[in-house]
Amino acid sequence: MSAPERVAHVAPLAFDGERFWPDGATVLTEGPRILAVIPGTAAVSGDFTVRHHDGGTLLPGLIDTHVHLIADGRDGALGRDPGRTPAEREEVVRQSLRGHTRAGVTTVRDLGDHRWSVLERTSSADEPTVVASGPPITTPGGHCAAMGGEAAGADQLVAAVDERARRGAALVKIVVSGGAMTPGSDLLSLQYSLDDVTLVVRRATEHGLPVVAHAHSLDAVRLCIDAGVQGIEHCTCLTTHGVQTPPDLADRLREGGIHVGPTFGRIPGSPMSAQALEVNRRTGLVPEHRFVQVEMLHRQGVSVISGSDAGIHAAKPHGIVALAVAELVAAGIATGDAIATATSVSARACGLEGVKGGLTPGADADLLVVDGDPRASVTALTRVRDVVIRGVDVIRGGAGLSPN
Repeated sequence: MSAPERVAHVAPLAFDGERFWPDGATVLTEGPRILAVIPGTAAVSGDFTVRHHDGGTLLPGLIDTHVHLIADGRDGALGRDPGRTPAEREEVVRQSLRGHTRAGVTTVRDLGDHRWSVLERTSSADEPTVVASGPPITTPGGHCAAMGGEAAGADQLVAAVDERARRGAALVKIVVSGGAMTPGSDLLSLQYSLDDVTLVVRRATEHGLPVVAHAHSLDAVRLCIDAGVQGIEHCTCLTTHGVQTPPDLADRLREGGIHVGPTFGRIPGSPMSAQALEVNRRTGLVPEHRFVQVEMLHRQGVSVISGSDAGIHAAKPHGIVALAVAELVAAGIATGDAIATATSVSARACGLEGVKGGLTPGADADLLVVDGDPRASVTALTRVRDVVIRGVDVIRGGAGLSPN
């Protein structure tokens, strides 16, 4: 067996997952792991292959904490999957993962597949790591019911959690409010009671699994906090009078250790979907109000993470988490803090602290090199030059190296 390749990545600017290294860094890797991180562009001795990333910024690979790999990034994506064959579904998943790889995303958290098609597939060495929930638990006929996770009543909810644990899910997702992408679903409605969600959390805890909840309405967000979930996706706090963020919400989220994924990120200039227009008409939602809300939550110490809800429609294709980060910057969050939401903070939310999301010894050698300086313009994150996944070059000079 040949010795694992030893590589030194030398860059004039680095971001280690939490802060910038303005004098650059030299990251030594051996096979799939990071050996050492040395401040500055150090001279390297020994049997390392040296790669100089002049004019670039070296970062840990990005993490998108909310994707749907079975969704093809076209309008109506979530409704198409049940009609596909297993082979067709696998091809969609592979293409989705390629979209993330091209964008420098080396880990994704899949928060809703169709009947275990993501959770139980075998990943390739050149694909991002997938943290999967399986089908979201939802009410019969509720939001995302077509994915196969319908459950009602205590016995079915307990059985649903048990099944996810048995199949190897990394977390449990439950849909607490309605959602825009399911015809007839009401974002302001509650799909489950406090007793229901508390039961799911308690059972999941017995299996050592965190629970992440989909919640748009303010009532749903409050219920999720009371039930003790570990993460809230969207967390829109919608009412019939738009976004309403109670003064105590940040304290309750922070004290509960709850990660909030606002699911920002969309292709600039994309027209709003018919569903989104209807939501805005009915609730008075103003998208800019969400920027104000999320910046305030972050400023008050809430753990904000970057997940794009990738794949659900044409404005949200796979591989746009850098745009989610850019929207956080536009909302007023400092660039370093915003990038951390897609690296170190997201790693913690995914249970991967010390393994992903950081340039730290012992972590996976998931690396991203982008052209330019994100401090000058966060759009530098979209100029992907090199991507390394667990020590394997998958993008070099902006071109994919995988034969697949």
